[in-house]
Amino acid sequence: MRGLNIPQGITKEDIKAREKVIKDFYAHWISENPEKKVWNENLKDYILVKFISINETYNKAARRYESTRAVFHLTEVLQKAVLIEEKNTKPYDKNQKSFEKLLIMRHGDIKLIVGVQKSNKDKVQYSLSAIVPSVGEK
Repeated sequence: MRGLNIPQGITKEDIKAREKVIKDFYAHWISENPEKKVWNENLKDYILVKFISINETYNKAARRYESTRAVFHLTEVLQKAVLIEEKNTKPYDKNQKSFEKLLIMRHGDIKLIVGVQKSNKDKVQYSLSAIVPSVGEK
């Protein structure tokens, strides 16, 4: 995965290329982590990586170069992210319907959203993206 040339532009082609980079990264990550879970120190629980994790992340993270790069820190973020707040799910979002709540977590300049499943309380990575300060912020 090193030496990858990740497009930085905003064209459809750039976004498609970043989607492929993210999907390829997850395929490689899963081959190295067949249990598809990482222990989070702050939650004292495992965070699982499932299909929705990959789908939501590549749909969102591919939109911005910084977020695509953030995906490459997946293991570290899953291990070290700290809970910032809990949010209710959006009632009409079909991707969130299996979750009872969302945990907003942060590690450095990376935001991790974890869904808590209604059925078994498993914590599942929902999405991951870079936090880019607004103009004028530091």
